[in-house]
Formats: sequence, structure tokens, C-alpha cells
Amino acid sequence: MTISIWILGDQLIPNHPALEKAKKDNRTENLCVLMIESDARVRRKRYHAKKLILLFSAMRHFAAYLRDQGITVDYRFAEDMTSAIDAHIREYYPDSMIVMAASSIRGQEYQRRMQNRMGIPVDILPNPMFLSNRYDPFPGIDIEKNIRQESFYREMRQHSKLLMDEDGEPLGGNWNFDKQNRKKLPEGIDIPEGISFKPDQITQDVMKSVAERFPWTEPVEDFDLAVTHQEAEKASVDFFQHRLKHFGTYEDAMTHRDSVLFHSMLSPYLNLGLLDPLDLAKRAEEHYHNGEIEINNVEGFIRQVVGWREYMHWQYQRLMPGLAEGNYFDAHKPLPEFFWTGETEMNCLKHVIQRALKDGYAHHIERLMIISNYCLLAGIAPLEVLDWFQSLFIDAYDWVMLPNVMGMGLFADGGRVGTKPYISSANYINKMGDYCRDCIYDHNKRTGEKACPFNFLYWNFLLEHEEMLRENHRMARMLYNLKHLDEDERQAMGISAEKHIAG
Repeated sequence: MTISIWILGDQLIPNHPALEKAKKDNRTENLCVLMIESDARVRRKRYHAKKLILLFSAMRHFAAYLRDQGITVDYRFAEDMTSAIDAHIREYYPDSMIVMAASSIRGQEYQRRMQNRMGIPVDILPNPMFLSNRYDPFPGIDIEKNIRQESFYREMRQHSKLLMDEDGEPLGGNWNFDKQNRKKLPEGIDIPEGISFKPDQITQDVMKSVAERFPWTEPVEDFDLAVTHQEAEKASVDFFQHRLKHFGTYEDAMTHRDSVLFHSMLSPYLNLGLLDPLDLAKRAEEHYHNGEIEINNVEGFIRQVVGWREYMHWQYQRLMPGLAEGNYFDAHKPLPEFFWTGETEMNCLKHVIQRALKDGYAHHIERLMIISNYCLLAGIAPLEVLDWFQSLFIDAYDWVMLPNVMGMGLFADGGRVGTKPYISSANYINKMGDYCRDCIYDHNKRTGEKACPFNFLYWNFLLEHEEMLRENHRMARMLYNLKHLDEDERQAMGISAEKHIAG
């Protein structure tokens, strides 16, 4: 009997459950792994070339890894998934197929339909790439009941026994040290240079292939990301050695000097299966127990991996498809063209967008408090913002971008994911970064020719949505400040906002 295993491009884990099942059932002799590069899938969006190179190179290296173990791999380049699967079945005549559940709802639905159209049994195995799939802290919870990230995070910490004492209490006496993690980057601090990897022949072939097959992508000559488990492991070691020590302290800092700062840059590899989230969290914890790294930095990283990442996936699975349909503030303005060119006089937006266009990356606070903040204040249509994020970022997949952008970033879901709209004026941007220093706009001015757009957009947003925002108790302090605006200032905010958006 012949068995086929279809491995998706973002399921490159070495202990893939379908392979493990085949080994356990002693069915490896007549085993064939199917992997597919689908052009139709790529054409859905204007994907960044580096994202495609990372994905396809990692897939091809994983195929080589399987072949080195003596496993037959049918690696197909096809117009679409369905035609590739049909061709595979015609050539290999499998008696059954095993797949691991896709991370996206769309992929899961496609997998469920496979058995009816293929005519052979299709076994869909659970996806172990997410800790919330291995352990659901709130199983069977009603979709109408909100679970906040902090509660979710504590349950995951307790279950995983991360930074917990023998009595089940959090080490250091606190569940999080967020108050210690809001520092601006000092002028004299050295920012470590990130690790890079020279493209081998496989990656060079992928770079050429992407340029030929997808002409909208910009030519890439500086691709240096990890594409194998071994390289991803080296990237994680580099982070633990050089950046974890300041990760928490400066995780909200922003600067024109560098895009990564002390962030890990490991999310692209986690989301492909080249690294395991629990393994990373435990290794970070070891650095605290060894006395090498202070707890606020270790806890901050663990909160991102075990708290934020897992919470996004958990919420995506329970709230879809509603998440994709949300538009709480009825925002319908088109995404400005400068999001695709980086040509704007707003210094913070210019730097963050140009980096995203070049490298497909911006760290989490720039995504939230620069990009999403601007789009929310300006009333940009949520689905257009989502499309931009999904197209450009190298770590973007439906399960992470939908709850992150529609929920936390834009509050389009009305508060199912986040507890409040994450909005700010230029004051926060200046407090946490150095973009305002060289900007033509004045971060202190709220109206007038040189007023920072973040200021009048912020105040105008509060005025336009005051009634809705008063339903959220966490907005009380922001709304209280509206009493200091007289009628002339209120009108000036609206005129400035309207003029900016029209332009």
C-alpha cells in the first residue's frame, strides 16, 4: 500500500506528525511526501519578494532534508494546489493521504473537502506548531465570552511551568514586568548587528525563480535570512547571546538607527516550523536561572512567544470568520499610495514603511503605534490595511495578521481581541523614539501648517467617536482631556484632519 503525506509550506517541523504516524504504523517503505509551490496562491496578494524567497527556499531545503533520510519527495511547481494534487495522485496512486491541519481557516476547509473529491481516505492530524493546540486553556468556551490576553497568558505560563516557583506563583512576584519595559533607547547604547546567512545554490535558484515567476516583486540582492533548521537555530543562539539582555527593557523603543534593535527576529522561523515556541521559551528561562539575564527581559520575551503569539492564534481559531468582517468605526477611506512607495514627509511613517518595503519587517511597536495607529486615526478601511500587512511582512500569515491587525491594531472587531483602541498622539511617538527630531512636522503642535498629523488626527478621532469610546472604561482618561478643547480648537482639529486625509 502506498501512502502520501502532503506537507504545507508553513509546516516544516522535523517531527511532522504525519511522518511520525507513518513511522509508528510501519508504513515508511511506500511513503511519498508531496510539497507544492502554487503560483495561484502567491498571486492572491502583492507579496514581498523576501517572503516568497524565504518560504520557497525553506521548503526546498526541507525537501532535501527528507530525501537525505531516504524519503521520496514529490516536489511540484504548479498553477494551483488542486492540479498539483491531482497530478500527484495520477502518478503515485496512493491508497490514502495524511495531512496536518493547516494554520488558516481557509486551508482547513480545503483539507476537509479533499476526501470527497480525491476518492481516497484523507487523515487530517492536529497541528502541534501552536502551544494552544497542545493545550487549550479555555476549551469549549462560548464565542461571546471574552478572554483577555493577560488571563490567557497566565494559564499558559502555569501549564508550561515557565518562570513559576514550586508553589505555583510567578517568579519575581509579578506575572509581567511591563512597567520596566517602556524605556526609550539611550543615545550611547550599542545596537548589536544581526546574524546573516549567505544564500546557497538552492536559495540562489529560488531568488531567480521568484523574479521570473512574479514580476511585481522588486529584485532582491541582499537576502540573508535563515532557511534551514540549523540556520534558524544559529539565529536563536545569536539572539540569546546578544539581544535578549535588553529585549524587554527596550522592546517598545523606536529609532531611525535600526529596525531590529533588541528584538529576536525569530517570528519568520517560528511561523514556518523551523523553530519551536516552547523550546525558545524554556531556553530563555534558562538564561534567567543561570543569572545571565534579568527577569524583565526574559519574561518580556516569554510573554511575546507564549502569551501574545499563542493568544493571536487561539483568538483567530475561535473568532473567524467574523474577524475578517469587522469595521467597528465604519472606516472606508482608501490606503494612501505612500504605503506602497514610502514617499511621505511624516518621518516616522517614512522610515517604518521604507524598511517594510525593503526588508518585509518592522518590530511590533512600530506595527502597532506607527502603522496601525495612523490607519485607525485616519479612518483607513480595515481590509485594505490588512492586505498591506499580509502582503509585505515576511512573518505574515492569516492566523497572526487577522487578529493582530483587525483586533489589536485597528479595533475593527470592537474589542474581541484587544481591550481598547491602541491610539496615541505624537507625544507617545516622541517619548518612545527619535523620529520626531528630524521631522518637518512639530510634534508639539496640534493645529496649524506644521502640526504633526498624529496630533490633529488623534483629537479629531476622539471627537468623532466620543460617544462610542465612552462605552470603554479604559478610554476615560483620554476622553477626559477633551474638556480642555474649546469650540475653535475642535473645529480646527476637524479641518486639519479633513485637509490631511484629502491630500
